[in-house]
Amino acid sequence: MNPLLHLRDVTRVHGSGATEVHALRGITFSAHAGELVAVMGPSGSGKSTLLTIAGGLDSPTSGAVLVEGTDLVGLDTAGRARMRRTSIGYVFQGYNLVPALTAAENVALPRELDGIGAKQARAEARAALEEVGLGELADRFPDEMSGGQQQRVAIARAVVGERRLILADEPTGALDTETGEEVLRLIRARCDAGAAGVLVTHEARHAAWADRVVFLRDGVVVDETGADPVDVLVHSEASA
Repeated sequence: MNPLLHLRDVTRVHGSGATEVHALRGITFSAHAGELVAVMGPSGSGKSTLLTIAGGLDSPTSGAVLVEGTDLVGLDTAGRARMRRTSIGYVFQGYNLVPALTAAENVALPRELDGIGAKQARAEARAALEEVGLGELADRFPDEMSGGQQQRVAIARAVVGERRLILADEPTGALDTETGEEVLRLIRARCDAGAAGVLVTHEARHAAWADRVVFLRDGVVVDETGADPVDVLVHSEASA
C-alpha cells in the first residue's frame, strides 16, 4: 500500500556560503494510513524542519514531498495552502488559536477558507469538538479554556473535514502529564481511525504511543525502532 506521506531524498539548506546550514540531508521518510510515527532526536537534528516540509509550511531545497500522491513541491503557494486545508492537519505546541474566535469558529475557519458554507463548516466544527470531548465548550473563547482544552480545540481544527495526515510538533510540551496523555490518546485514536500521524517529541514515554520511532541526527535518519519504551530509550541514547 502506498504511504499517505512520503518524503523522497529531501534536502533542506538554509543560507549560503559561510552561513549555510544543512537542516535535512537526503531524508527519505514515510507514514501510512493507520500509522503514528514518532520522530526523535537532539535539538537541531532536523525534526521540526521535517514536519514543516511534510506539512507544506516550508519547501525542500531538493527532493519530493508526496501527500496522498500529490507532490507539494510541484504546487504553487495557493495549491499548498489548499492541501493544508483539505488533507493536512497541523497541531502546534502553542495552540495557535485565534483569540477573538470561539472554539467552534476556530475549528470551522479552515473549512470556511476552503469555500465551505458557514452553516456546514460550523456543523463539521461542532462534530469535531464532540470527537475530542469539548462539544459543550463550542461557544467559549480560548482565554475561557484551560491549556489542555485549547490543545484539544487545536486537534479538532487539525482533523475537521476528514484530513488524513496529522502532524504534531511537541503537542504536549506546555501541558501537565495527565492532560498530555489525553492529547496523545486523541491523536492515536485518529490514526487508528485511518489517518497517518507524525509526532515530533523528545519524550520516550510519548513516543511509546507510536507504531514506530525514527531518530534524526544532523539532518539524517540514524536509527529506527518499534515503540516499546525500553527500546526507545536505548535507541535514543545511542542516537544522541
